Amino acid sequence: MTTTAPSSEQTDALRRAGLRVTAQRVAVLESMAAHPHAAVDVLHADVLGRIPGIALQTVHGVVNDLTAAGIAQRVSLPGAASALYEIAARDNHHHMQCVVCGRVEDVPCVVGDAPCLHPSHDHGMRVLEASVTFRAICPECERNGNG
Repeated sequence: MTTTAPSSEQTDALRRAGLRVTAQRVAVLESMAAHPHAAVDVLHADVLGRIPGIALQTVHGVVNDLTAAGIAQRVSLPGAASALYEIAARDNHHHMQCVVCGRVEDVPCVVGDAPCLHPSHDHGMRVLEASVTFRAICPECERNGNG
């Protein structure tokens, strides 16, 4: 097993959220930082390089813990085979998704604080968030004639 000292950023985030600092949690956070907008199976494959034998279910559990603690956030995009996860930036951003290759990029919200959009009728509900996905074709897919 390869061991490296966890970054203080990751350990501080875990401690602030009241979570124990474990090798698994730190490895998943490092993987999320290296692979934003990644599915759990992608995170698992990456973490296996640092923690051989770690189970996919363990990574699912860690991602759920991180999401519940507000350290990570789930990104659900149209047409995606599974949910994607990113470190919670606590900013007001949306996503741009290539409809061909699935590449996902963050797009800052130009309107302001969350929620940056307001429905024409809120049905008596307090809006917490507005999620926008811009569906597009990335330059590489377009160059390859996939658009």
